[in-house]
Amino acid sequence: MKQRPAYEEKLAGMQDDTLLTALASETQAYVRQVAIEYRFTFQEVRMVSQAARDLEMWREGGLREIWEEAEAALSVAGRERKKALLRELDLRMAELASDEKAYPEDPMVRPERRAVRLEESATERALFGRCAAYSDRTVCCGLHTIDAVMGCAFSCSYCTIQTFYGDVAEMQADLAERLREIELDPDRLYHIGTGQASDSLVWGDRGGVLDALLGFAAENPNVLLELKTKSDNFDALLARDIPANVVCSWSLNTDTIIRNEEHGAAALSRRLLAAQSVAESGCRVGFHFHPMVHYRGWADEYGDVAARLISVFSPAQVAFVSMGSMTFIRPVVQQIRRRGGETKVLQMPMVPDPHGKLTYPEDLKIEMFRHLYGAFDPWPNEVFFYLCMETAQVWDAVLGRSYATNDLFERDFARRCLLR
Repeated sequence: MKQRPAYEEKLAGMQDDTLLTALASETQAYVRQVAIEYRFTFQEVRMVSQAARDLEMWREGGLREIWEEAEAALSVAGRERKKALLRELDLRMAELASDEKAYPEDPMVRPERRAVRLEESATERALFGRCAAYSDRTVCCGLHTIDAVMGCAFSCSYCTIQTFYGDVAEMQADLAERLREIELDPDRLYHIGTGQASDSLVWGDRGGVLDALLGFAAENPNVLLELKTKSDNFDALLARDIPANVVCSWSLNTDTIIRNEEHGAAALSRRLLAAQSVAESGCRVGFHFHPMVHYRGWADEYGDVAARLISVFSPAQVAFVSMGSMTFIRPVVQQIRRRGGETKVLQMPMVPDPHGKLTYPEDLKIEMFRHLYGAFDPWPNEVFFYLCMETAQVWDAVLGRSYATNDLFERDFARRCLLR
């Protein structure tokens, strides 16, 4: 039996800790070819495999095209040739990430629909806690969370929920009883969200989840309970008495981002019709533009969404509007690459934020937030606008105001949105 050369054996031992085996077969074969030719180190295999994976996912040509173009342009030989080729690849990937990305006219290929199984479970896990993004290094609203369900039916390409919870959504079986066990300070105002680990409306009232949450709100008038969703599944909500301290909020994006990146979620028009129906029932609504995505045409499209909201809703119906940007923890970036499929969410310039998460550069975020905020004129005089997970410097540049402490923000949010 013919034995493989020593370097091929070495390459086989390196591949498990890279994205090499996740690549399409043709791309994988080409990476192996150039790795053998140039005797890549482990770090070089990892870097080239990651670039190849990104190119596949971004629908931006292929590694072979970039590599062979660079080979044809270089005259140096030996080790310097390899260094120059890797440098050219790195520069090309940085250009693709930094340029204003363009979504194709035919949408990115949707992944196969996830068959998410909802299971009731009487767990002892903590239901009530702080938002995972809470930090004193950014201006935070002090959101608390109730995780009635862990897992989501949607497959948004940028979302961490499917990364953490997979294809089983766990619903707390004894939810009403567990909610009664939560100890709240009766002299304090709370903003509590239910859509951090799942979608608040997509399950309807399965397992009595809505009845339990609305009952909790009714028993705690010092709570602003937020039901956050990307669905248009509102019938079960409107079939019930909705306490005055409940806000139903929609996470919104442009048609381009919904079509290409928010797989399984309701179309923008359906979300707005659902929000309109809920608002007309007397329940206040809220809107989250999070994440805002920078791409060719973003300014016009986000402006169009703002114009649609202004034309449909009165400021009195809207409790708040928030804005936030693409932000990833590093393990999620790797999980997105492992998961594969066509997506441009990682085709962006990434810099660390105050928590070490990866996000847009500050000047780009300020440009996007300012544009959207300006498109809502004259709503800022009557509707509460805020930024999510941003520094005081970004707040001041966009909204012309900030908060010295998170406690002040939390109290002002409650005063503006709960006691209105």
